[in-house]
Amino acid sequence: QVQLAESGGGWVQPGGSLKLSCTNSANILNFNSMGWHRQRPGAQRELVAGIERGGSTIYPAHTARGRFTISRDVANNTVYLQMSNVKPEDTGVYFCTALQGRDYWGQGIQVTVSS
Repeated sequence: QVQLAESGGGWVQPGGSLKLSCTNSANILNFNSMGWHRQRPGAQRELVAGIERGGSTIYPAHTARGRFTISRDVANNTVYLQMSNVKPEDTGVYFCTALQGRDYWGQGIQVTVSS
């Protein structure tokens, strides 16, 4: 049973930074990719960033390219999302995801950006 445990969310002021962590109960190299999705209020879930097995990163053009950075610690089966210069529109629930034949999702973690 694959379990994805997210941490690091919370409240942050506009312009601030936040780092999300996701620890996979399985070896992350067993997965084609891992990533972070988010669901903003009133919107559909969207991919924020992904990292493939080989280490290549994916940043959809419509999301926070240049402000968010995905990285991983293979030894600890952990993937990170460094969020910088956050904006109120970054508020939402952030989900860690893993893809291997099917999608696995974490429970989600709230990020609130407000002054």
